[in-house]
Amino acid sequence: MSAERGLELAYRYLSRRERTVAETREHLASRDVDGPTADQVIAMLAGQGYLDDRRFARLFVQDKRELEQWGDERIRRGLESRGVDRDLAEDAIGENGGYHRELERAVALLRRRVPNPEPDRRGRERALGLLLRRGYDYELADAALREHLSK
Repeated sequence: MSAERGLELAYRYLSRRERTVAETREHLASRDVDGPTADQVIAMLAGQGYLDDRRFARLFVQDKRELEQWGDERIRRGLESRGVDRDLAEDAIGENGGYHRELERAVALLRRRVPNPEPDRRGRERALGLLLRRGYDYELADAALREHLSK
């Protein structure tokens, strides 16, 4: 397949939303674009600014924190599943992160979703489960729950 046809496929794929290099490579492979041609297409797209894993990671982190209220661990898994390099993922997570910021986000989520938690064991487990499902690690979730219950 020609590079022009590969570019056409890639442009159409990228027009829907931001993608990673790995996602684009996989898409091209599924459309029978051979490896060297896919490499050429990806290099062209990166040079034109259409593909940028650093930008993707930064936008993904921002989106998942603000819209989905995900914790760092779930964000990290999401980035890695999309083929983002571990170092890029850690940089993007660390830009607006840190323990105290993540703790604030977890407490804010609890205040919004569980404004009047039941102080019994079941109520605590439900609130803790909410945070764990959103990707907050156990220690941070426990600290957020304790802070939320103290107010």
